[in-house]
Amino acid sequence: MMQFLAKAGLAVMLTAGTLAGTVAPAAAQLNIIIGDQDRAPRDYRRPPPDYERPGFDRRPRGCDPRLAEDMARDYGFRRARVVDITPRRVIVQGWTRRGPGEMSFANVRGCPAIRR
Repeated sequence: MMQFLAKAGLAVMLTAGTLAGTVAPAAAQLNIIIGDQDRAPRDYRRPPPDYERPGFDRRPRGCDPRLAEDMARDYGFRRARVVDITPRRVIVQGWTRRGPGEMSFANVRGCPAIRR
């Protein structure tokens, strides 16, 4: 009788082990969806820069006012600030060693100096 119970116990353990091996992969394929199933997944990556989007130029046209102020500082102006921007030029005012001064830059890329 003891031998029969040992063989029956061994058979039960083998059966349980086999079933456990087949249930685990089936459980891994279970998907639980809460909410709207038709909604597209969100894209959390950064959007591309403006120049890669269709309809945008790679670089802005004209003279950047901050670049004009930095260039005026390089020419010796203190407290340089942009006071006027026209289609042709960017005017920067500031202080030099002689007193108040004004400098003009062309309103194209790179801000070349026109007049000091």
